[in-house]
Amino acid sequence: MEILQIVGAALVVTVLILVIKPQRPELALQISLVFAILIFLFMLDKISGVIKVLEELSGRANLNKFYMATILKIIGVAYIAEFGAQVCRDAGEGAIASKVEFAAKIIIMVLAVPIIVAILDSLLKLLA
Repeated sequence: MEILQIVGAALVVTVLILVIKPQRPELALQISLVFAILIFLFMLDKISGVIKVLEELSGRANLNKFYMATILKIIGVAYIAEFGAQVCRDAGEGAIASKVEFAAKIIIMVLAVPIIVAILDSLLKLLA
């Protein structure tokens, strides 16, 4: 199971960081960043598999590809923002992490507007 490998590696890196941090806090942060990037890269293959399945299902259901692409962008923004915010928090910059999360919420809201408009348009057509 891959999660056991990930958790095991995370525990090893965490202990390493705890040992190094008192003497070299900048090195501890760099180790944390490298580990986070490696996890992100390791998960890209899984993410692409999920995207392919969703695209295939949306094709079979005759969904507009624009809406599926928008939903995938929204999910991507959420994950990337969470990743960035956590890295900022790990570096002790909670205020910057909050700003990253705020920006992500605004971007998600902007991306969602066409979907909301389409839903409202469909509702208006049903009521008319």
